[in-house]
Amino acid sequence: MKKTALVVLSIAAIALAGCQDKPKTEIPTVAPQQGQMPAGHPAVTPGAAVPGGDPHAGMKALEIPAGTGKKATVSQTMNSGGYTYVEAADEKGVKVWLALPEIKVATGDKIEYPETPPMANFHSKTLDKTFEKILFIPGIRIVK
Repeated sequence: MKKTALVVLSIAAIALAGCQDKPKTEIPTVAPQQGQMPAGHPAVTPGAAVPGGDPHAGMKALEIPAGTGKKATVSQTMNSGGYTYVEAADEKGVKVWLALPEIKVATGDKIEYPETPPMANFHSKTLDKTFEKILFIPGIRIVK
């Protein structure tokens, strides 16, 4: 019995000692390279702080390729909080609100935009306005 207890204690001591001396491994940090982000994701500058904690700060609107989105005419636009809010009417006159990274767009411009699921009852704090239905999109194409 004493022999068994001694063997068990020895094994436990060896196992405990082995767990304490593990080398610490560091996970290397690799800065993302241009073109490695998912489509629509803003470029990331390694080591750059995000001002105010806004993950979308400095994000640029993408130009949508011709023929890949819905066509509409801008009826209203406003910029606030780094975003451009666009009200646009399609060929049938159906109006939709779009939110995208800030871009220059004017009333009367013909645009193409990607279809995304709408968000209902979105309240913009910077505009102090609630949108019954709004689409958050990565960008638009202004048709010349």
